[in-house]
Amino acid sequence: MNTLEKIEALGKSAQYDICASCGKGASRVSGPLGKWIYPSVLPDGKNILMFKVLMSNYCLKDCSYCVNRNSVNSRHYSFKPDELAELFMKLFFKRLVHALFLSSAVFAETDVAMEKMINVAEILRFKYKFKGYIHLKILPGTSPEYLQKAIQLAQRVSVNLEAPNPKRLKQIANGKDFHKDLLLRMKWIKSLVEKSGSTTDQTTQFMVGAANEPDKEILNTTDYLYKDLKLSRVYFSAFQPLRDTPFESFSPTPLIREHRLYQVDFLFRKYGFKLNEIIFDESGNLPLKEDPKMVLALNSPDKFPVEINKASKSELLRVPGIGPKSASLILKMRTKSKIKNLGELRKIGIVAKRSAPFILINGRQAERNQQLSLINNQSIF
Repeated sequence: MNTLEKIEALGKSAQYDICASCGKGASRVSGPLGKWIYPSVLPDGKNILMFKVLMSNYCLKDCSYCVNRNSVNSRHYSFKPDELAELFMKLFFKRLVHALFLSSAVFAETDVAMEKMINVAEILRFKYKFKGYIHLKILPGTSPEYLQKAIQLAQRVSVNLEAPNPKRLKQIANGKDFHKDLLLRMKWIKSLVEKSGSTTDQTTQFMVGAANEPDKEILNTTDYLYKDLKLSRVYFSAFQPLRDTPFESFSPTPLIREHRLYQVDFLFRKYGFKLNEIIFDESGNLPLKEDPKMVLALNSPDKFPVEINKASKSELLRVPGIGPKSASLILKMRTKSKIKNLGELRKIGIVAKRSAPFILINGRQAERNQQLSLINNQSIF
């Protein structure tokens, strides 16, 4: 079995683990050099090429959504730790990749499989002196010993919850225990990071729509993960049915639903919005026709319009079309002179068409109320 054949198979299988990209299916687009090299963005905003691969695609688990599930009769591939480390360094020295995302199917007893992945990172760090970015996937049920090693070796680790609670996980992965195999490990990672003073961060992923869960359940868990477990990021992957799985006849989750979840995620992390402010429809889902921030603004007539020359940063962040960067620029502009018109706002990147109905400029409506009336007449739900 040649190395290229392994890369193609194990790189393709790794595409379902999201590690950096987000929204509207961007995470499914690989780089021009192969299905296993992905353009990505690090937590510090640096653009890199990520070598994204599985240690093995043979799995003892039988998750209903997964193409690597145990009951699928397909060809299995596996890397040896030294083989994979050497391959990565060859690509690195050729400047084809900058970072590694290493995941795996559970191809043996959990700690045995996890040790193989950790061995790859150890070889890179100690034999090849690689100081770059490594993201290690933590397998369900990993022991504290191997969690500690992963934290010492990787800049980022992740335990994929896939579903927001035990009930939903049972529908798609009956062989995994939500609390014992997954959430407990996430709590241990948080504790180990805090005790060691490590800068390693933690992320997770939800498969959206596979278990018929509403967005409210996903976001309830997301809010808990950010507040209590201090996760750096939560990723959302719209369920897409795969051949040779029990879910192959299921309808795919619209990518716009994934996008709306990411928009709320940004409202949580960058805008200071709270879970109880988010508006859901009667089924507990986010409206698909309009972004969550606009929905909230349209349903908060007592909060608008705000005076652009007096509003606080938190008030500005509530205005559709104004983000954290543009809100800071508005505050800076106001230290020199008052803002006089929408043109000045457009110059600093504000989407004036969306903002105008919700702001006053020196006591006057930014534009005629026709725009607001038009928006209000559209069906949000």
